[in-house]
Amino acid sequence: MWKAENWKDYEVLDTSSGEKLERWGDFLLIRPDPQVIWDTPKTNRGWKKPNAHYHRSSKGGGNWEFFDLPQEWSINYKTLKFNLKPFSFKHTGLFPEQAVNWDWMTEQIQNAKKADPGRTPEILNLFGYTGGATLACAAAGAHVTHVDASKGMVQWGKENSRLSNIPETSFRWLVDDCTKLVEREIRRGHHYDGIVMDPPSYGRGPKGEIWKIEEQIYPLIQLVEQLLSDDPLFVLVNSYTTGLQPAVLTYMLSTAIKSKHGGHVDADEIGLPVKDNGLVLPCGASGRWHK
Repeated sequence: MWKAENWKDYEVLDTSSGEKLERWGDFLLIRPDPQVIWDTPKTNRGWKKPNAHYHRSSKGGGNWEFFDLPQEWSINYKTLKFNLKPFSFKHTGLFPEQAVNWDWMTEQIQNAKKADPGRTPEILNLFGYTGGATLACAAAGAHVTHVDASKGMVQWGKENSRLSNIPETSFRWLVDDCTKLVEREIRRGHHYDGIVMDPPSYGRGPKGEIWKIEEQIYPLIQLVEQLLSDDPLFVLVNSYTTGLQPAVLTYMLSTAIKSKHGGHVDADEIGLPVKDNGLVLPCGASGRWHK
């Protein structure tokens, strides 16, 4: 398992009964997590004194209960800074487990720049959300095209880039349907050295386009293969969908990317260390192709 274990401003303190107790900077949150199917004793005092608690509803969705939490606050990961705010369906605007992939992409980009100091790798981030991967790649010295169907998420990403003091010239921000954008980029003859995608299980584009991951993820991987440059660095695919296990990600990347570009494919679960017991909370899976 690939573990995001380099955080200082974030940690999972404990997990039990379908929930996780987390520290986000100076604040403690309790949020639901479908992976937590165990009922272990809640010995951490934070369970009784959180700053906010998200309660799931039996009808779907849920609601936040606030005790002492600001509307917005920020945390750091290495040189990056992220603005956080609790919003719909338990989210805060960041998936901290993805830091393990930010570090990996940073290494790929920095290695490429060491080999060719004049090179500025072009990276495409699809389903970019609030820009964690975008900021990490830009901070490593790449130019990043960030694509998300939500105008609000793209704006949030821009806020994070300013907080992180990364030059605006490092980014191209697009509100668009990811598949349509990729098809247009192919027609225009654009190419990228690295491509990362973090697709939802289900979603809608800005004009109501429907996305179903089981039906559309492999065709999208086949499409983005056509966008790779002559000297590509990586393709990263993240999955929070139960059916898309590491072996499935390996198969898709091997047949769509490795078969045409050589290189290597690795896939594994990603997870977050749990402070109170030294175990790891699984948080989805990632597949990586690289030269």
